[in-house]
Amino acid sequence: MSKDYYKLLGVERKATKDDIKKAFRKLAHQYHPDKKEGDEKKFKEINEAYTVLSDDKKRSEYDMYGQTFAGGAGPGAGPFGQGFGGFSAGGGPASGWDFSGFQQGFEGAEFDLGDIFGDMFGGGMGRQKRGRDISADIHVSFEESIFGIERKLLITKLSVCGVCDGSGAKKGTAMKTCATCGGKGKIHDTKRTFMGIFSTVRPCAECHGVGKMPEHKCAECHGAGVLRGQSEVRIMVPSGIESGEVIRIAGKGEAVSGGTTGDLYIKVHVMPHKVFRREGANLLMDLDIKLSDALLGADYTIPTLEGKTEQISIPEGTTHGEILHIKRHGVPIHGGHRGDLLVRIAIKFPKKLSKHARETIQKLKEEGM
Repeated sequence: MSKDYYKLLGVERKATKDDIKKAFRKLAHQYHPDKKEGDEKKFKEINEAYTVLSDDKKRSEYDMYGQTFAGGAGPGAGPFGQGFGGFSAGGGPASGWDFSGFQQGFEGAEFDLGDIFGDMFGGGMGRQKRGRDISADIHVSFEESIFGIERKLLITKLSVCGVCDGSGAKKGTAMKTCATCGGKGKIHDTKRTFMGIFSTVRPCAECHGVGKMPEHKCAECHGAGVLRGQSEVRIMVPSGIESGEVIRIAGKGEAVSGGTTGDLYIKVHVMPHKVFRREGANLLMDLDIKLSDALLGADYTIPTLEGKTEQISIPEGTTHGEILHIKRHGVPIHGGHRGDLLVRIAIKFPKKLSKHARETIQKLKEEGM
């Protein structure tokens, strides 16, 4: 069974170091083997408890796991031979985890941690190597973001060697089995720990996990199969893209010897427009008009995003902030449709009035308008 060190020293679990030290001194004096009523077994248990609880790291581990590997089998034997018995609600070493017999259960067993964790988390040594994903930023004009554009970008990255096609071998020469890993592409390391014997697996650094080596290395990449340099990438910026959106281009990231190429992520930054703003699938612009045109109505010529012009009629009695719609002059959307161009009216009020204008407005005021 697991020992309760706090109970042995007669202190609470929240006891300070000073409390633990005082309790130990008192009990050590009481049970010292040289004393007439001493108890050597009890003294050793007290000393063991003090050794653990007076050390911050040991105490933290003890509080978390209890007295582990104490020996003896529990009733709840698990898959490793000996049990995890002694667990119950309430916490504390006496009622917490008891790993008694855990070490005996592992002794003599060999576990491939690469395979164990690979199976648990969907990866492991069986998974094909993959090059690094990379990212870049591009800036596009407002018009380009609305209608889309094709861009070419120069990116410095690791790419497959064009001379040896990624094999790392000189043209016309053969590949040989890697002497370091024996053609397996991975290295097994076995270590003996307090939990038993463990075997870990890592990719072979010599052949990069391929299992084969070139008899004669490629002079261009020196056997690496990949080279760092500038590569031109064509980017299709879709119509209607918004600032901050990211375009993923599969297989255009960095290459890796004996594996697949990573992906390229392009973050798009849209430059602002001096006239138009975007609101979903619609475009918004402000149009300044005279007060007389708002009252009596008028026709105005406005620009469009395509660089053309359109005529818009201002109805009589148009109010400040009113929005007029021009259909299908907004952002292209699915199915060949487009949003609308929204024209927000801003009435420009005169700062000074002529004598005649003042008299006219006064008459309108008198008439209740």
